[in-house]
Amino acid sequence: MNVLQRNNVKITGSKSAPIIMYAHGFGCSQAMWAAVTPAFEHCSRQVLFDFVGSGQSDISQYSFSRYADLNGYADDILEICDALELTGDIIFVGHSVSCSIGILAANRRPGLFKSMILLGPSPCFLNMPPDYAGGFEQEDLAGLIELMDQNYLGWANYLAPVVAGAGTDPVIAGQLSDSFCSTDPVITKHFANATFFADNRADFAKLSVPALILQHKEDALASVEVGQFVHQQIKNSQFVILDVAGHAAHMSHPALVIDAMQHFLQQELHC
Repeated sequence: MNVLQRNNVKITGSKSAPIIMYAHGFGCSQAMWAAVTPAFEHCSRQVLFDFVGSGQSDISQYSFSRYADLNGYADDILEICDALELTGDIIFVGHSVSCSIGILAANRRPGLFKSMILLGPSPCFLNMPPDYAGGFEQEDLAGLIELMDQNYLGWANYLAPVVAGAGTDPVIAGQLSDSFCSTDPVITKHFANATFFADNRADFAKLSVPALILQHKEDALASVEVGQFVHQQIKNSQFVILDVAGHAAHMSHPALVIDAMQHFLQQELHC
């Protein structure tokens, strides 16, 4: 098995430069980082990939047992690092569910990651009263997944504008909808179950590397309260609220994401 082909790994920049690894969210691909990566191309070595079942990955390598929960995707990240002989000092940039996946990988391999940038993280989408409000009841998420079965295109066309955010360029919602629709519905539903019913709150609390939490001001999928919870869980973290509606600022407002990243990484990168 060629891991780099399996995950459609793309690398740019000098081998001697600091390493930034980008991980995409549910239903997306590495293409969603296209507006961010040019800002760092001259000062870093950038690693992009697609999780198996997403983007241009090798769908024949999808395993329903391996990817039954997020640990299988964390295995992907560690295997990519091993294949590229990356042993430390990686700056990890994750969006949405890949924040949880990256934290699972970081906790499993201490010393591999130098810092983490988490865009729209949610360690648990479910409400867990009385202590935690993830934003959704069990039946809400079950209904969303049932809609995937009944009307996959309708589900994609419903979710894409929610992720893109109100008032965002319709092209962004179109790009998201196209991405959702380009993936295998059975695999996407499986990934949805692993994503929306996960509870990684304890894993966030175990993270030992510095983290930047980028929170969208109005986000139907990960509220400000969830972002504040993440900030409280991760001891060495900074919390920045972006004046953005939606769940994909790297697509809708990349300049804000780039600016926050550059400020956080000013000691490591000279862009």
